[in-house]
Amino acid sequence: MKKYHKIVLIPLTVALICVSFGSCKKYLDAAPATAVSDTEAFKNYRNFQGFVEELYNAVPVATGSTSHNNWNFGEEELWQTNDNRILSYNIDQGDYRAWENATFGSWFKYDNYSASSTSRGNKGQLYGLAWYSIRKANVGLANLDKLTDATPQEKKLIEGQLYFFRGWYHFMLMQYWGGLPYVDVVLPADQTPRIPRLNYQKTAEKVSADLQKAADLLPVDWDLLPDADVPTAKSTKGNNDRRINKIMALGFLGKNLLLAGSPLMNQESTGVEAYNTELCKKAADVFAEALKICEATNRYELVPFSNYSEIFYTYAQANRTPGSAIIGGKRYLEAIFQEGIVEPGRWQSNMINDYRPATIRTTGLKCYPTANYIDYYGMKNGLPIPDPTKPDAESGWDPQFPWRNRDPRFYNDIMFDGEKAVTNGANVGNNEFRQYASLYTNGWYRTTDGAAAVYTGYMLSKFTNKLLNSYGDPYGGNNCMVLSFLRLSDMYLMYAEAVSEGNNNPLASASGYTKTAVDAVNFVRDRPGLGVGHVAPKFLVSQDMFRQEYRRERAVELAYEGHRFVDLRRWKLLDKLPYTLKKAVEFDRATPNAQVYADPKNARVQNFRETVLIERKFTSKHYWFPFPIADVNLYADFKQNPGW
Repeated sequence: MKKYHKIVLIPLTVALICVSFGSCKKYLDAAPATAVSDTEAFKNYRNFQGFVEELYNAVPVATGSTSHNNWNFGEEELWQTNDNRILSYNIDQGDYRAWENATFGSWFKYDNYSASSTSRGNKGQLYGLAWYSIRKANVGLANLDKLTDATPQEKKLIEGQLYFFRGWYHFMLMQYWGGLPYVDVVLPADQTPRIPRLNYQKTAEKVSADLQKAADLLPVDWDLLPDADVPTAKSTKGNNDRRINKIMALGFLGKNLLLAGSPLMNQESTGVEAYNTELCKKAADVFAEALKICEATNRYELVPFSNYSEIFYTYAQANRTPGSAIIGGKRYLEAIFQEGIVEPGRWQSNMINDYRPATIRTTGLKCYPTANYIDYYGMKNGLPIPDPTKPDAESGWDPQFPWRNRDPRFYNDIMFDGEKAVTNGANVGNNEFRQYASLYTNGWYRTTDGAAAVYTGYMLSKFTNKLLNSYGDPYGGNNCMVLSFLRLSDMYLMYAEAVSEGNNNPLASASGYTKTAVDAVNFVRDRPGLGVGHVAPKFLVSQDMFRQEYRRERAVELAYEGHRFVDLRRWKLLDKLPYTLKKAVEFDRATPNAQVYADPKNARVQNFRETVLIERKFTSKHYWFPFPIADVNLYADFKQNPGW
């Protein structure tokens, strides 16, 4: 993939931009020297697009906001529990206010941000960057009439991007804070706003209107626009993958409707803790439209499983942005919309250190996948594991052979006992217990470095190469990881949820689209080369049964990509057992070490069991983040979330 994050057309600095609320008033004072006149900023396509570029640059960096990045706040991973600087730790303790000031991992912060910055420390700030960008989009929309030197198609491109970003930034905030004051005008910088806070579904209606306008205005592929229609815009041809397009707008429109129709959001808006079937049906129709375009054009495709890891990271590829793969000369692009991209080398040491024990990576805080989440990875035949402590003849699960015949994504995402972790044994003193993952009870990786040991019994490999050497070795370099806020498999799974919940039927489909809900799940499992079994017939007898499987499929396919916390909340499961638990796996090796290292998948174990490390004590208030106190104190109609 080309380095398409470098898409700035012209470096404009416009003093018209400022945040919306008074708690950030220090950002309202622009130095006169930075001012650019309205006439110059908006007079032609090139200048106006330069104005729009900052909205791309403001897309937050979820995985790179600090040295030790954490963005998974569900039950999927556990950071060491002796360090309250980590936002994940704070959330485990129920301290949601830490989103404003946690030292590590708070990509939500609203202070000390800059949309034009190239430093990751200023690019993780979702809250501040969102309000900043919403105002900027409003400024642009208010000045569209000044765009006189542009073709009709170029005007549509400008307008579509502005509507998309206004809706998208509101949507990103809503996922964590709920309904908002929807800012769709340029607020006077010297006056306190008086826009009332709406409930979730009313806010979502306004987001939907903006995203629908964007979808109507934008093309599927900027590169395919006739040069005559975009004489100035054609200068970026070949570098437009990251440009907002029709599929992106439809994808987030569908997601906005699905979330608005989910139990938490429906309860917040109507008092009914259940799916809103009408909103789900609308979401399904939008997803169907987007998926039909993808299938007809191949604009986005599932990456074959042989190159699955390249969706998430690239290694030794000169920091090529992940999200796609080139196989036999054909390019498969699966990432539809990704986080902000700065400092591609940020994943070459800090996070790699965090994912491996000090026996092979000598520094860093430590983070490991929880055993309870690993249980979602079922068997290759597509069946789930009913009880990890008991054999199951139907699925083939056997706790004596816990790594055998698992879903192939398990082997991509997770490192388990006996796998080779260090290429050159000399780098760890030719100690086999350091070179191979010794993750059994009392194994080297679990005992030698105290609070930083592999306390859960698993290590994550979804975003890094499995083979790492000691700190400073080249195996820590050349690793580039970028998270997708939306990718194609996610859209298929959201379609499956929306159309089945909207019709209370796993065999339902959207009008004009041939795939049923279960077809969409199976399509993801049919990723070329993946070969996971289809959803079993027993899960199709009712919507309640099917719900178990599409939710498990989301847990596996989208594991560790930042979706789980939102999913558990919108499904009203966050404060319910077993989702409040974070567990470790314990077992003893029953196969000789040499055989384990030669064939770890088929190693036999004894005394396989799980133990609880943390039980999170959540209540109803933990379904939403608190707003900054300074913001809700601005005016009476800006209400704080319950319990905060």
